[in-house]
Amino acid sequence: MNAALVIIFLFLLLSLFLGIQAKRGKDMNLEQWAVAGRGFGTIFVFILMAGEIYTTFTFLGGSGWAYGKGGATFYILAYGCLAYVMSYFMLPKIWRYAKEQRLVSQSDFFVSKYQSPALGVLVSLVGVVAMVPYFILQLKGLGIIVSEASYGSISPTAAIWISVIAVTAYVIISGIHGSAWTAVLKDTMILLIVIFLGIYLPIHYYGGFQPMFEAIEKAKPGFLALADAGMSPTWFASTVLLTALGFYMWPHTFGSIYSAETEKVFRKNAIFLPLYQLILVFVFFVGFAAILQVPGLTGSDGDLALLRLSIKTFDPWFVGIIGAAGVLTALVPGSMILMSAATLLANNVFKVFQPNASEERITKTAKYLVPVVALIALYFTFQGGATIVALLLMGYNLVTQLFPALVFSLMKKNFVTKAGAFAGIVAGVATVAAITISETSVGRLFPFLPQAIQDINVGIIALIVNAVVLTAVSAATRGLSAAPQASEKAM
Repeated sequence: MNAALVIIFLFLLLSLFLGIQAKRGKDMNLEQWAVAGRGFGTIFVFILMAGEIYTTFTFLGGSGWAYGKGGATFYILAYGCLAYVMSYFMLPKIWRYAKEQRLVSQSDFFVSKYQSPALGVLVSLVGVVAMVPYFILQLKGLGIIVSEASYGSISPTAAIWISVIAVTAYVIISGIHGSAWTAVLKDTMILLIVIFLGIYLPIHYYGGFQPMFEAIEKAKPGFLALADAGMSPTWFASTVLLTALGFYMWPHTFGSIYSAETEKVFRKNAIFLPLYQLILVFVFFVGFAAILQVPGLTGSDGDLALLRLSIKTFDPWFVGIIGAAGVLTALVPGSMILMSAATLLANNVFKVFQPNASEERITKTAKYLVPVVALIALYFTFQGGATIVALLLMGYNLVTQLFPALVFSLMKKNFVTKAGAFAGIVAGVATVAAITISETSVGRLFPFLPQAIQDINVGIIALIVNAVVLTAVSAATRGLSAAPQASEKAM
């Protein structure tokens, strides 16, 4: 057994220990398990929110896209900053209403606002379906990290199974508390390692950042710029918009909003998180450095760029530390996804069909569903070969369809009815599904349109369909629905 593998497993055991220890002294009812009794202060909420930046998507996908896509990669840097600006105004309203109504899941918010349990079921199903590719992303990343960092001693399949068992155990035991404590360790490690790699590797191999980019431009002219077609400026702008609007629509991110102690937490976070986002630049530098040093990685193998260059450069013990940090980038968001999916299914689907179920039974059902969701995700993880960034964009296309109904519900005069919200989400999701299944694009559907329009992200098209249907159905059913009253009284 090599040094890298020993270090990776030691950190895996440490994360499991922290997750289990986080339960001590707490009565794990549903509110405590899912939203920490709404008692997290600025630091823990900051770390949970930041945990959504530094996942395997960032660690491997960000560097992999820099390696394979060039200039298009910088959309990853842009959308988070835009989302944080929105959060300054949006999240305090969500938190305030959730606290007043004692909500514990994202779907609870829609149910309460629109007075519609059926809408809650729909939102739950959309959220869970969207989180499956996001969880697959984490599991694929885990397999890559452990297999590569262990120099092939552990297969990706074995690594995924071991990690899923560990994260499932501490999610069942500690819920969001375990995720928060593990996130502290993860963020400390990832910040130090990413900054070091992003500075050291360009200097080590090229003598600096400018020589690195000059060498890349010479070898691959135009690679560092946006393309004229495909991943063009239109694609870039529409993708940034789509992902910014969907940033807080993920059920596990939305649920972490409820865990804050006060609404001031979000305004503080909105000030500092855009600066934290700049750390992503160092991840990109690693991917760019790998282009000429580990050539030949194509397709989904581009996600191997960071680890292949690290293995080429460093001793096994340091590769183990890099791998351990990468494992944690999967465990923290993975645990949040598992917990949120199980909570949605128990509290907003099972409870609708079992309205007399006690809170204790709902809590037990949520915990029972954790391994079920994990096994479903495992099945799909071992199928297909999409890149990590492609998986994330697929999930974003789905989850962003919740945004119109949410943002209108925050207004004092909400014109959207529960039928309109339901129809808009269904129309948007159906559009995403049709486009995804047919593997088409705006350009293929409408080849006669100008190139700039052909390159629009298909998720934006689905969002437009969503908004049109939402508005039309709301106008037709406004006199038949009492939903707006639930929205008007909150803010």
